[in-house]
Amino acid sequence: MKIVILGAGAWGTALAVAAARAVQQKRSAHGVTLWARDAAQVKAMQIQRDDARENSLENARVNVRVNVRVNALYLPGIALPPSLLLRADPVTALSALAAEADLVIVATPMVGLRGVLHPIRDCKVPVAWLCKGFEPAHDAGAFGLLAHEIQAQAAPDLIAGVLSGPSFAMEVARGQPTALVASSAHASVRDALVEAFHSPSLRVYANDDIIGVEVGGAVKNVLAIATGLCDGLNLGLNARAALITRGLAEMTRLGLALGAKAETFMGLSGLGDLVLTATGDLSRNRRIGLLLAQGKTLQQAVDSLGHVAEGVYCARAVVQRAQSLGVEMPIASAVVALLDGNTNPAEAVAALMGREARGEA
Repeated sequence: MKIVILGAGAWGTALAVAAARAVQQKRSAHGVTLWARDAAQVKAMQIQRDDARENSLENARVNVRVNVRVNALYLPGIALPPSLLLRADPVTALSALAAEADLVIVATPMVGLRGVLHPIRDCKVPVAWLCKGFEPAHDAGAFGLLAHEIQAQAAPDLIAGVLSGPSFAMEVARGQPTALVASSAHASVRDALVEAFHSPSLRVYANDDIIGVEVGGAVKNVLAIATGLCDGLNLGLNARAALITRGLAEMTRLGLALGAKAETFMGLSGLGDLVLTATGDLSRNRRIGLLLAQGKTLQQAVDSLGHVAEGVYCARAVVQRAQSLGVEMPIASAVVALLDGNTNPAEAVAALMGREARGEA
């Protein structure tokens, strides 16, 4: 199997590393290619760098100098396997690159998904994306789309799906235990993702509820901002637990209104991804909430990350989509008001706590 991963950010690179490592472990004929839009980035990744490591084979406390390639911009300190191929081609050349593959993975942020799907629209092999979020609305009064809805417009003939679940790129790249969900209406896509990435350190479960998986992946980023805000204000663990639980209820309501299955939100791409992103120190969206609680402006918070925090860019789209369906999402709405500068952290918390009493269900 030839795997092509389009996008050399943190998550795309981590998955490429995991796939290439699995190839070595299985001694299979798989081949993994990582593509980046920026030729300068690929050139930098190709440079051999000295890396000091302990000589564990001899259990000796000495440093051995070895030459490694790294993606210093997004995954510093993670060696790229020697078998991993790096490519930098124009977007217009992606069709030819995809034609050589058995599986294509799109690892761009949500805002870049449409632009990458279009040139590979005639691809005949399984395609899956990694991005989590809603595309920002292009027109006033419109609402943002989920990834599979973008694909239906940009590349309707693709056999496609999503690979999602609770996963920090750095931990996957290190080979730490992780479980993901391969979701698609097409069994061939699910099977290809399991074959490509399932390994001793990476479990891949199959799921046919692509709507539920994508809603979970999108909304948890918004809720993680709220949880970071809660922790930054030192509101306590009780408040954090309440926020995550009520956030899960919001996520589920929106998913059901869009046609998802309720049980999906109790799985890896729902509760699992929400808990990880809302509480994990590696979460960029949680970090945004923490910084806002410290009095940073949104721009200062975003600039300090150096990476994309999808919750910032899709929060408004989540609330717009919910409003179009008559779904109430008070936590997500409070996050939007905060990001827009229409309220401050203390006022946002007060507004949520001041809502009328009601039944939990």
